[in-house]
Amino acid sequence: MLVEPRSGRLASWGNSLLGHLVSPDEAVVAIVGDDAVHRVEGLPGEAGPVGLTLALGRLRVLGVTGWRLALPVPGHPLGLSGPPDFNARALEAQEAVVGYGAPYGLVPEISEAGHPGDPADVHTEVVWHCLPVREAPPADVPSLGEAERELAEALRAATEALTRLDVAASGPVAEAALDAYRARAERGREALAPGYPPRAVRVLELAQRVALLVSVALDGGGTRLGGAVSASQIGARGEALRPVERVARRAQVAAYNAFVEERERGAS
Repeated sequence: MLVEPRSGRLASWGNSLLGHLVSPDEAVVAIVGDDAVHRVEGLPGEAGPVGLTLALGRLRVLGVTGWRLALPVPGHPLGLSGPPDFNARALEAQEAVVGYGAPYGLVPEISEAGHPGDPADVHTEVVWHCLPVREAPPADVPSLGEAERELAEALRAATEALTRLDVAASGPVAEAALDAYRARAERGREALAPGYPPRAVRVLELAQRVALLVSVALDGGGTRLGGAVSASQIGARGEALRPVERVARRAQVAAYNAFVEERERGAS
């Protein structure tokens, strides 16, 4: 998962906004990114969709003091706390943000408009569905320290697995993907919004790199990366790398949630 989840951007910049570290305009521009428009539907007190600036302000008034990220997949409700309706919608989107301090969460619904034959004419619109959430600890989210240790072990495990399966983890496809990752970092992309601890930035960048290596190793059915080409070998590759992908997702969530976790520690 090299592409930053939209829910990660909202959690990160939403937290920075709540911490008075960026202006509402700065936060919304960063959250929207290259998309055309973001709206929020189901906001308490509103009959229809509203803009992101109004929505974030209203949720703050309603008591939200922080945002957590959820990256659930089937069989792993990572970052969710219920109820079932919210979990089901988040699982379908495979991402969500969960409010801290007030029982509200946001799940993105992404659509594209324009001429599909002309990429320059296609623009992305996002509707965030505001839904009630259960105020409870999120599922299966490690601390930053745990995430960092798990990532180091996962990187070793991935290297050993790819070597054992004779997968070329450093071929042209992998190098091109890593070059794109480095170029994006060199363009000054902020891994996290202002206010996050340096350790969270370090954990997120390592988690994204591990996730990238896993996605490259699993891409293309084997022929592009060399080595495993039979169905059984491809299956073995997936079995070996699935735990590594899980660790990378857990670490990404831990990094995005560090802002709230530090606030919780300071309040205790």
